[in-house]
Amino acid sequence: MRKIIFILSLSLIVVSCQQKQDHNLKIAVAANMQFAIKELAKKFTLQTGIKCDLIISSSGKLTAQIKEGAPFDIFISADMKYPTELYNAGFTAGKPKIYGYGKLVLWSMIDTLEPSIDILKNSKIRHIAIANPKTAPYGKATIETLKHYGIYESVKDKLVYGESISQTNQFIVSKSAGIGFTSKSVVLSPQIKEKGKWIAINETVHTSISQGVIILKSNVVRKNEAKKFYDFISSIAARKILRDFGYSVTSN
Repeated sequence: MRKIIFILSLSLIVVSCQQKQDHNLKIAVAANMQFAIKELAKKFTLQTGIKCDLIISSSGKLTAQIKEGAPFDIFISADMKYPTELYNAGFTAGKPKIYGYGKLVLWSMIDTLEPSIDILKNSKIRHIAIANPKTAPYGKATIETLKHYGIYESVKDKLVYGESISQTNQFIVSKSAGIGFTSKSVVLSPQIKEKGKWIAINETVHTSISQGVIILKSNVVRKNEAKKFYDFISSIAARKILRDFGYSVTSN
């Protein structure tokens, strides 16, 4: 009998822990926001007491996971395409909105290398890191940039693809790729700032990187918490954090 009571007590503890963990807001985040989202989540938790679990990957992969039933509450995408796709397919609790505009940069960790579009054609540059354009909006913007400058055909064999901006950054930081395209939010992050050299890419040479946020149909208990974060990301405090990480934001 004591053994049965012990097992039941243990089961209650496990369930209680699972419920506590499940209470945390589940936020699926595009990899370009990997540094900014930590500051946003910290500020949000301080203001509301609501804790956040962050799931970081490429926008395309996160969208696929959402369609497969992943229990996310909020989706922060690197573009508006994927949130709009989810909205049209009935996976969301409302319409997506733009929370900011991403910036593309060309970055290298090699001290002797000065980043420029022209240097990409140089034979000394053997590998150029970019995010996968099929799943990552920053990768798509990179391809558009290379085509705008008329060098895509001459450098396409040098391109190495990260499944997200995070993996692309690893290629650049490890110097597996001599140079690469990433988000401005990465090179301005406290962890990376002052490391390597980078130049901003003219925003007129690629499609605007309009980044979207949307509330997903998921846990009913967390619905109100999700709405609070959805509103928070457009707040004065959140917009300041986004600006500090290099995003453009519109005033409410």
